[in-house]
Amino acid sequence: MAPSFRPLDGIRILSLALNLPGPAALQRCADLGAVCSKLEPLAAPGQRSSDPMLAYTPQGYEDLHQGIRILQANLKTAEGQALLHEELARTDVLLTSFRKSAMLKLGVDWNTLHARHPQLSLVAIYGNLDDPDEAGHDLTYQAQNDLVNGLHMPPTLFADMSGALMATEAVLGCCLHRQEHGCGTLREVGLSQAVSFLAIPRTRYAMLGADTPLGGQHVGYRVYACQDGRVALAALEPVFYQRLCQLIGGLDASDPGLMLRPETGHIIGQWLAGKTRAELGELARQHDLPLETLPA
Repeated sequence: MAPSFRPLDGIRILSLALNLPGPAALQRCADLGAVCSKLEPLAAPGQRSSDPMLAYTPQGYEDLHQGIRILQANLKTAEGQALLHEELARTDVLLTSFRKSAMLKLGVDWNTLHARHPQLSLVAIYGNLDDPDEAGHDLTYQAQNDLVNGLHMPPTLFADMSGALMATEAVLGCCLHRQEHGCGTLREVGLSQAVSFLAIPRTRYAMLGADTPLGGQHVGYRVYACQDGRVALAALEPVFYQRLCQLIGGLDASDPGLMLRPETGHIIGQWLAGKTRAELGELARQHDLPLETLPA
């Protein structure tokens, strides 16, 4: 991101959102120029923060709270509510990650907020927009979208991070709305819906099955073993696999069916198996090949 690209410059954001999606979205907004504060529940004696994120990823908490003004209050008390509304009176966008029933209890639902702070926009992050009171976390939202394979855990927190991106997008939308209409607006983000968007190539377009080009059928788009590790090869377009065929030798890249034949994959695999990661990295630089080497 270019340092001069700050579309949220001067926009004041207050977050009540704990765990990963809210802080990740807030930090992205700060990177875009927003003045960001976070109001956390009161921490227990001897603890720095009540956000569970600090316990399960101290480094993540540190990274995502750089430059963020941190406040603490008990929103179930009159004192906490007074502090909240004092902050909201000078806030442009409120970011939450409560279930809908909890928002009603705390008085941070849209109808209550809009009546008291018409200039304020609300970006509400829920687990699932179809049921905003549903219990869940990243793992269950990935499972809802067919991204959990067998008994294996997902490689990363796709729902949380895609939700953070959509929440940032929602903040930008709120600012455009107020610019045009002069008042705040409501935007709702569902983590299940966010990860559903990431899953579209798999679930809607069937692009990643074993019998599809991107699922391994195209032998130029596969993961292979090399001499001291693995190779993620992405020679999908003709310009790339033609260069690969020239390097290997003995392959007719003008043959339209060449890269869909198992025997071609065997030849490519044998060639890669004889090369080290360093050799392949240098070949990729010299010949503009889309590949990335990995440890074994």
